[in-house]
Amino acid sequence: MTEPARSRTSPAPAARPEPRRSAAVCALIGAAVMAAVDEIVFHQVLGWHHFYDRSTPSVGLLSDGLLHSAELLALVAGFFLYADLRRRRALAPAHAWAGLFLGLGGFQLFDGIVDHKLLRLHQIRYGVDVTPYDWAWNGAAVLLLLVGVVLAVRAARRARGGPAS
Repeated sequence: MTEPARSRTSPAPAARPEPRRSAAVCALIGAAVMAAVDEIVFHQVLGWHHFYDRSTPSVGLLSDGLLHSAELLALVAGFFLYADLRRRRALAPAHAWAGLFLGLGGFQLFDGIVDHKLLRLHQIRYGVDVTPYDWAWNGAAVLLLLVGVVLAVRAARRARGGPAS
């Protein structure tokens, strides 16, 4: 007789944590969450801009829909990858938190520098001096990135067995 199949309720065998994958997966989730916040708050609720404002309102609305679709796909993919890490017991929580904040800040800084200033796809607001909005937007992005870097350094120290401070 063959060896009995492992029951569906038995836990998966312990695996080695995967710090880089944990950080990357949660960075994807973080970027998707920040894209959702941008899309929902600034595009839909406040109506300050569309993702692409250099054409007609219909094109702007289409661009918002495409951004929303991409953000949802990234969020779903990120959570499937996260669930896989959890199932295999390979999640490194400290690295995952670092990745989440790096993803949040990375998306926001990319949007603030590349989309707003370099490509000029849209501005945060129109009809006002955007300087304070740019400072607040990019400053918040840098703050999120700094939190991510601090968490990543602590996680790396902890993984090497050093002090976590």
